[in-house]
Amino acid sequence: MIPFQCGAATASKQVGQVPANYTEGSGTIVSGTTANKATEAALAAYPGGVVDRVVKLSNGEYEVHYIGVSWPHHIFVTQDLEVIGAD
Repeated sequence: MIPFQCGAATASKQVGQVPANYTEGSGTIVSGTTANKATEAALAAYPGGVVDRVVKLSNGEYEVHYIGVSWPHHIFVTQDLEVIGAD
């Protein structure tokens, strides 16, 4: 048997601009060229993880859902496909 010890909780981390009205789970999943370009922008800014979906938010920006690393979990991309923030 290998003993297991839970990790300590940490404060949430946020960089840049996160949309003011953002609520996790909101928006519409998108695919195609726009989703691919948002993914490319996110991975250029935060390499090393895997994107499993892109969500268009109500303000027209995108949330790129990023997994496979400890942080960030959401990367925010403008309509012009520029990374503006992460949490």
